[in-house]
Amino acid sequence: MPGIDESRPFVPVHIAVLTVSDSRTLETDRSGDTLVQRLTGAGHLLADRAIVKDEVPAIVERLRGWIADDGIEVVIATGGTGVTGRDVTPEAFEQVYEKRIEGFGELFRWLSFQKIGTSTIQSRATAGVARGTYLFALPGSTGACKDAWDDILVHQLDFRYRPCNFVEILPRLREHEGARGKV
Repeated sequence: MPGIDESRPFVPVHIAVLTVSDSRTLETDRSGDTLVQRLTGAGHLLADRAIVKDEVPAIVERLRGWIADDGIEVVIATGGTGVTGRDVTPEAFEQVYEKRIEGFGELFRWLSFQKIGTSTIQSRATAGVARGTYLFALPGSTGACKDAWDDILVHQLDFRYRPCNFVEILPRLREHEGARGKV
């Protein structure tokens, strides 16, 4: 049965939160606030936080900066995953992925369907890995951020979660680089 193995220690993860928006500020970024509250409430560490415009170059630049930072293990983005002309977050993420985590978007939409019905089809939530950093792109609503954190990420970012989780394989994400992996 999946769940928390209390015999294992909790391992805090360093997480950066990115909001993709043409209009939000730190004062009005409720989705970013929701993610920060949930990740710190779970015992993880907020490594950085930023807001960038819905522009592929700006998103890619911020992602590459965090991917290059050995102190950041996870990036969670909110916003820009829809289908309008300004929604370009998945395209930006695709430019930096080394590997996609195919099941993340599928699982997110399946869980979301149970709450918002067929409207979930408009979400292009996505995830992947680049240079040993997990990257997650969520829709910009607070509800979507809550659902993704509460139903997926809180478990997969907890070393104690069984039968497996993202944290326990974090040291292996850069094996293909040999000795250059994150320390």
